[in-house]
Amino acid sequence: MPDKHSKQNNEFRKKYGPWAVVAGASEGLGAAFAEELARRGFDLLLVARRIELLQQLAGRLTAQYGIQVRSLPLDLSKPEASDQISQATSTLEIGLLVYNAAYSAVGAFFDHPLEDHLREVDTNIRTPLGLVNAFGKRMLAAGHGGIILMTSLSAFQGSAYISTDSATKAFNVVLAEGLWEEWRRSGVDVLACVAGAIRTPNYLASSPKRTGRISDVTLEPDVIVTEGLAALGHRPSVIPGAFNRLSSFIMRHLLSRQAAVQLMGNVLRGMYVHVEPK
Repeated sequence: MPDKHSKQNNEFRKKYGPWAVVAGASEGLGAAFAEELARRGFDLLLVARRIELLQQLAGRLTAQYGIQVRSLPLDLSKPEASDQISQATSTLEIGLLVYNAAYSAVGAFFDHPLEDHLREVDTNIRTPLGLVNAFGKRMLAAGHGGIILMTSLSAFQGSAYISTDSATKAFNVVLAEGLWEEWRRSGVDVLACVAGAIRTPNYLASSPKRTGRISDVTLEPDVIVTEGLAALGHRPSVIPGAFNRLSSFIMRHLLSRQAAVQLMGNVLRGMYVHVEPK
């Protein structure tokens, strides 16, 4: 007799399966999403730039869980990325999209050329919007499906030293929340997963300085995955982690907008610029 968790996993796969696309899946949070979905019996299309990491992950998941896994090496900043993913899945029944990929040009605005900021827009807005358009149509026609857009707490206010990145994250929060209301009566669930710092290779590679402030609170990828998947179909957005939810409440409801912007500026200045504010 199947246990409660097996029944829940079967119901989840029936609603959002049988195939899932995980964009930005080579390591870190994307790989954690792929692992959990594989455990729940989903077949997977994994998308990222580094084919070696994708193939290693695909081979392990196939061997461990007995599922189908396809790898698609792709630069998600390219204008044609969403069309290529849509074409690669034209014969698959995609019931779930997890867009985890992101590009962030950390540092003072003019430390980066305009091309870097435009790459942020392409990776963080253009491609997920194209995928939402492509898979949303298919899910609505099927009468079921789910979309998770990973975004960030920096979306809730201007954030110095990651100004363009935080602006793109705000776009995804608003897009997901609007489509949650627009599509939920048609059987398609959309969720903005609004994360704080996550202990991933990319985050660690950015070399953030520990400041003894809220910036030092990092969550493991598994926490994000668990809370994100649990929230899908129940609300328009979720902030994983109790401390992050408390911090967000304080920033958005107890501080003035100006104070919140200044606080984030001081935090990020301490993390990445390593100079004291004037």
